[in-house]
Amino acid sequence: MLRSRVIRRCLASNVQTSHFIRKPQFDLKYIVDNLPKYQHSIKSRELVSEKELLGKLQLLPTQVEELKTLNKDINDIQRTRNALEANIKQDKSKLKELLPEIKSLKERFQSTTLVINDITGRIEETASALPNLLNDKAPLNGIPEVVHWINKPSTEPSPDEERSHVEIMKRKNMIDLQSASNTTGTSSYYLLNEGAQLEIALTNYAIDIARKHGFQFVIPPSLARLGVIDACGFRPRDMNGEKQIYAIEGQDVGLVATAEITLAALGFNNTINLGDDGVKRVVGLSRCYRAEAGARGKDTKGLYRVHEFSKVEMFCWSTPERSNDVVESLKDIQIELFTNLGLYAKVINMPSNDLGNPAFNKYDIEAWMPGRGSFGEISSTSNCTDYQSRRLNSKYKADDGKLKFVHTINGTAMAVPRVLLAIVENFYEKETGDIKVPEPLIPYMGGKKYI
Repeated sequence: MLRSRVIRRCLASNVQTSHFIRKPQFDLKYIVDNLPKYQHSIKSRELVSEKELLGKLQLLPTQVEELKTLNKDINDIQRTRNALEANIKQDKSKLKELLPEIKSLKERFQSTTLVINDITGRIEETASALPNLLNDKAPLNGIPEVVHWINKPSTEPSPDEERSHVEIMKRKNMIDLQSASNTTGTSSYYLLNEGAQLEIALTNYAIDIARKHGFQFVIPPSLARLGVIDACGFRPRDMNGEKQIYAIEGQDVGLVATAEITLAALGFNNTINLGDDGVKRVVGLSRCYRAEAGARGKDTKGLYRVHEFSKVEMFCWSTPERSNDVVESLKDIQIELFTNLGLYAKVINMPSNDLGNPAFNKYDIEAWMPGRGSFGEISSTSNCTDYQSRRLNSKYKADDGKLKFVHTINGTAMAVPRVLLAIVENFYEKETGDIKVPEPLIPYMGGKKYI
């Protein structure tokens, strides 16, 4: 009964479900004890469902207490019923006398169970919809906070339409957008010749840097069950009538928007063996698929906003005590990656209203793109604490021998199209018509220094 109620409720709210994912193990006592913090997180994120979710959250303490009372009642009913049945077993002559009371207890048990199932469903629905708590360092004013500059020049560069990566790459036969449009539709591309070589160079460079920092290399699937996608916080969203996640019609799977999803799923129903420092690190290379609803204008032309692309993703599991340090270490690796490439960029502590539900806090890195005339996001890193692990049942063995929920942290090592775009637009030399290859990529480009 509970299962069918939950499924009906989920379908009514456009939430994808997957029967093989067991129910998340929420710490209801912690949620009730920290109600103001969750209210603060909901309001600060400016969620579309803010009013509805705050209303449901306000009911949670009463529902939890009511559930405790009902569970006690049903235990009392069961004990009384068991005692009567034991009495009858010892003296069958009492059957006729006690049968009406047993029937009454059975009816009470069934009606109470229905109420318990309904309340449990509403509690689980509310807990599942709650965003993560917020790091105290997350800006609350809606304004991103620049915490570090990468390769900042002495004078601020100016927009330069002549540096448009689209025109440069077309002239150099590095990209074919028209054929991609004919083949797939808008926001698609063919990388050709040195364009394709640059993709391989960037992915190999990022993987090698990550491995240097102790990450194990993984090539994960590009398909995931909808339940896994949802558990990671990538619940398919509707925006302007379009879905953000590509689901496979008639199947319980979708195309992943990031390898974070399938890397996180390595911990599904698993006990993670953490290293001596309390962390396990993996880096994955995958294709990523995004509907990118709402995109418009110049971002629909070229490599900035596309439906399919290659990305190298770092993913970590850690003890709760280590997760804040781990997200800082991923940020430092990203700074190393883009500093060495020579890109002018800024590291931003993202405000609360720009965080997805799983994120406790998030850093973005935006690189200067002169052809676009603005900075553009090229990477992000987030601490999701136990948001994903409670939904995927990912645990670790603590020093006291108990199994506890692990924290998960993710960070982009290389979102290929946008970094490729930034390289072309920043290192194009108008005088010669060449593109200078960043020094770290030269070995991966067969020693080629210029395109």
